[in-house]
Amino acid sequence: MTARPPRSAAALPPEQAGPLRRALTDSADVTVFVDGTAHRLPPEAQAAVVDLLARLSDGDAVQVTSVAELLTTSQAAELAGISHSYLRKLTDAGTLPVEYRGSHRRLRRSDVEEWLRSQLRRTDPSVAPAGREPADPPS
Repeated sequence: MTARPPRSAAALPPEQAGPLRRALTDSADVTVFVDGTAHRLPPEAQAAVVDLLARLSDGDAVQVTSVAELLTTSQAAELAGISHSYLRKLTDAGTLPVEYRGSHRRLRRSDVEEWLRSQLRRTDPSVAPAGREPADPPS
């Protein structure tokens, strides 16, 4: 089970890369349009988008992926308090979503934390899922 795979884009052909390169060189304003509505990006997001576009304008292929707290199997096992081999079994079974970077497994911290909460709920029903209030204890 894959959480969110990276997305790759092939290099732009020269007839598209040249105009993009000139546009990036001649302007400091980068505005994103979504369904015809202009959105100004915060500086961090603007820098990432400009870098991506600059790489495409240089004729490079690019790959976009999330870096939202991806853990190695060692880090995830330590966080969960389980062995590396048990964690690998959980990913093989699809119990924990995993992303692959080549042959290396990466897990999202939030997925490991939710799995831990689900394990606690099995023994203590008052433990709530993330973002929810705990259940009232039975009267």
